[in-house]
Amino acid sequence: MFQNRTNGLTIIVMLLLGIASSSVSATTRVYWIAADEVDWDYAPSFPINRMSGEVFTTDQRVFVDDEIGRRYLKSVYREYTEGFGTLKQRGEREQHLGILGPVIRANVGDKIVVHFRNNTRFPASVHPHGVFYTKAHEGSSYNDGDGNTGGGSVASGGEYTYQWNVPLRAGPGENDPSSIAWIYHSHVDEPADTNSGLIGPIIITRIGQGNKDASPRDVDREFATLFNVFDENASLYLDANLARCGESCNPDDEDFQESNLMHGMNGLVYGNNQGYVMHKGERVRWYILGMGSEVDLHTPHWHGATLLHNGNRLDVTEILPAATKTLDMVPDVDGIWMYHCHVNDHISAGMMSTFTVK
Repeated sequence: MFQNRTNGLTIIVMLLLGIASSSVSATTRVYWIAADEVDWDYAPSFPINRMSGEVFTTDQRVFVDDEIGRRYLKSVYREYTEGFGTLKQRGEREQHLGILGPVIRANVGDKIVVHFRNNTRFPASVHPHGVFYTKAHEGSSYNDGDGNTGGGSVASGGEYTYQWNVPLRAGPGENDPSSIAWIYHSHVDEPADTNSGLIGPIIITRIGQGNKDASPRDVDREFATLFNVFDENASLYLDANLARCGESCNPDDEDFQESNLMHGMNGLVYGNNQGYVMHKGERVRWYILGMGSEVDLHTPHWHGATLLHNGNRLDVTEILPAATKTLDMVPDVDGIWMYHCHVNDHISAGMMSTFTVK
């Protein structure tokens, strides 16, 4: 019994020493992120459905051609150089992110600083999941009794700096791989803000397993996918988008409301996602994100490959609103493979894409 206690104490001491030593090399990760208004195109391949290679059918045109169509005014998070100097252009490995905001990365033990500027016409904020923050840096306003709303509502044209720490409880758990994903999003009017497009991923890597940029060392390639039905009827920009189609659009009409439910993967439909490219034998990590309402029960499915989730083998998983999952794949067959939500209605509405194995 004494030996067991001694071993247990030794393990605890070693863990504490490891945490203490890692804090020496802890890094402050600084981001300059703005909420910008953009003209978002859910299906830039129109009139061709990239999944079929053919012209969109009448049923599919409900979502990409009828009423408002495929283009909507939205707000998105975008990353800038220091001091909001210039907009950062996304590289090849970030091409797949689509409407998602920039990936915010950190190792356990680091500190994250987000300088936020609101370039939209509505109040906005940045609320993180998973990491450690005080009330002043929560990015959400509600009646909490202390009045310390901080960056819970940043006015149009305003700025705010958020500071979040990354303790052990923000990083991978015992059964997790070397990195996991969380979500950040605006939380002034959370349903309207996220339907408008203000959402992005946070990726946290375990102590001692991160590269200089905090990406996991044991992974060759990473992809993040948000499965979400963007409800443009509930967007902050509904009135602005209604003005695009004039008197022909009736916001009280059920068919019009249906046409504004955009079943997207990273805000793109019918195979318009770009950048899901990898090589056979690579260690590929997939971060799956959810958001939305009761219709947002999604079942991501990868053709031609299998993945591991917490040690379990699968090729289909499930995701619910605001939940996240991290899965690992080693692709072993080259080709262009289907990647989609397996819910029937969501397939019909365009929640599908492809990934390429070279």
